[in-house]
Amino acid sequence: MKQLTRNAAIAVFAAFALAYFLSALIRAITATLAPTLVAEFELSSADLGLLAGGYFLGFAAMQLPLGRWLDGHGPRKVELAFLVAALAGCLAFASADGFTGLLLARILCGVGVCACLMAPLTGYRRWYAPEQLMRANSWMLMVGAFGMVASTLPVQWLMPVLGWRGIFVLLAALVALSMVVIAWVVPAWERPAMPSEMATPAPPAGYAQVLRNPYFRALVPLGFFNYGGLVAMQTLWAGPWMTKVAGYTAAEAASGLFWLNLAMLVAYWLWGMANPWLARKGYAAEAIIRHWMPLSFVLFAMLIGAGDAYPASTAVLFALFSVACTVAALAQPAVGMAFPAELAGRALSAYNLVIFAGVFAVQWGIGLLVDAFRLAGWAEPAALQAAFGIYGLTCVASYLAARRAKTT
Repeated sequence: MKQLTRNAAIAVFAAFALAYFLSALIRAITATLAPTLVAEFELSSADLGLLAGGYFLGFAAMQLPLGRWLDGHGPRKVELAFLVAALAGCLAFASADGFTGLLLARILCGVGVCACLMAPLTGYRRWYAPEQLMRANSWMLMVGAFGMVASTLPVQWLMPVLGWRGIFVLLAALVALSMVVIAWVVPAWERPAMPSEMATPAPPAGYAQVLRNPYFRALVPLGFFNYGGLVAMQTLWAGPWMTKVAGYTAAEAASGLFWLNLAMLVAYWLWGMANPWLARKGYAAEAIIRHWMPLSFVLFAMLIGAGDAYPASTAVLFALFSVACTVAALAQPAVGMAFPAELAGRALSAYNLVIFAGVFAVQWGIGLLVDAFRLAGWAEPAALQAAFGIYGLTCVASYLAARRAKTT
């Protein structure tokens, strides 16, 4: 498949970016709405973790079939089909009258936006020059961070005007708009031609080749705990930490989340600027991760140690920790580039499954740990600190496993 011209590449990026912006907003909005939903539906910590994680459960469940469909039918067809479910999920969430309805709607939302990053990355693998792939990936993540910024103070400002149900109706309308833009701008998919010397077509490659790959397997723990955990913190537990441990009000927590996500946006923009230069200089993703990831462990330990003693530092430490963790995002496009183009959709989707299974596990797991510590008689701030400490140890272990990753 031919690479796109510069103008066409920009238009395609913008079309996909709108849908990914909305998917990130829908993903992260539970952190801002958590106090409202907890009060209205009387949710426990485990309920809140499961509700937020339900999005990622639906998302992760579709990743393996998604990879096959992307390689076979292309980004435009597949993403448009899934966005119908996202639209329905937003409307279902807006009309839910209990925890079960909310959870099912969140799962449907996760299913509906499951292609919003994998579809463009699969297309970019064929449509963009190799040196631009890492930049395109980082800038898509920057757009996602912008969606998460929009899920904080802007959502807080809209709450008195629309209410949380009205906000989800608005999101459904915006999802419909994104579908129109994708249908208009994104090109049709062309299957790669079979080599002329082949007498009969080769059987379609499955996931076995991906899962057996040593490079992929070495990066699995990093994607599950470090990258997946970052998303879990950013989209849920950063908010309760600020209110329960640091003593922030709901408005102060929304402001803290705003600056956290803004810092993430800037970090992904900088990665996008730096990645082509790093690629030309021969710096492999795994080497960059190996050198920079330990900084996130130091910052996370400082965050836990600060607790309620230094509340003013909480938002800053959370933002710095999150920015330091963005280095883990380099693993995702590196996985896609480690496989032939005809396997890119499956490789990327398989790794995305790992990441979002990790998000679900960390979101729900921290909630379960908090409830367990509280049943043992711990105060809620101490329970959150202990749960975060256990999570931090899994991140260190995953990083040590990822140090073995080599493309050759």
